[in-house]
Amino acid sequence: MLLTPITGTFGAELSGERVADGIDGAWLSRQLVDHRLLVLRDQHLTHAQQVQLARELGEPTPAHPVVPGHPDHPEILVLDGAQGGRNARWHTDVTFMPAPPAASVLVGDVMPAFGGDTMWADTRTAYERLSPAVQAAIDTLEAVHRISPLAYWGEPFDTALGRDDAQRLFDDAAKVPPVIHPVVRVHPVTGRKNLFVNPGFTTHIVGMSRIESDGLLRLLYEHATQPELVLRHRWRAGDVVIWDNRATMHYAVDDYGAAQRCMRRVTIRGTTPVGPSGAESRLVTDPLVSVR
Repeated sequence: MLLTPITGTFGAELSGERVADGIDGAWLSRQLVDHRLLVLRDQHLTHAQQVQLARELGEPTPAHPVVPGHPDHPEILVLDGAQGGRNARWHTDVTFMPAPPAASVLVGDVMPAFGGDTMWADTRTAYERLSPAVQAAIDTLEAVHRISPLAYWGEPFDTALGRDDAQRLFDDAAKVPPVIHPVVRVHPVTGRKNLFVNPGFTTHIVGMSRIESDGLLRLLYEHATQPELVLRHRWRAGDVVIWDNRATMHYAVDDYGAAQRCMRRVTIRGTTPVGPSGAESRLVTDPLVSVR
């Protein structure tokens, strides 16, 4: 396949073949690690073909810890803008679990005539462009992550969700215990450092006051999402985007009004994050650490 870089820091478009006809999974995995994000235009994958493509990269997970999957393909999470599937907040998928997904495979089925782009931020380059002083300050820090339904359903609150839907999300989310992740994650394949905090699921930095934690997280988020580190994909129906969930954040732009936008996502099982000091992610056991 022909590989064309999309930005000067990350992202590449693959063209020339249909992945449903067969692809070298090891080669695709290498390209994903190198570029963090891959775009494949005009693929028009079936649900089964999407799951098979995900299997080329690793083991697909269930669709989501609290949101039901597709009835015929439990690995697939359907994201319908008319039914609450508007991800209008920067986040990294499922970091509220001890071992978040390694990668995600997103298919665009029905796209609006205007709007509905998705943005990705390169958290590896973001870390590398921090000053050495800030890098040294955050290398040993840890942060609490917990599920927040609004990380998926957008802000302000998406009125496509009824009161019963909101109550179910609240109740299911309350059953998921918070986790601690390193603020800086060492990528398990490259060994390079990446920022590993996100506005969708990170609540606070362990051991810091609210003012310190909020201020430092705001600095890291503003740094990671500056335009030079962000890729914006303009969707066409049939597109496939694959990204390394260990080294990116993303944001689905909610600017398409009442137009229809339907996507489907499969995530690939990941490993437990490890920080530069060797500290591993884990469930929070001390309520004084998790409370906020």
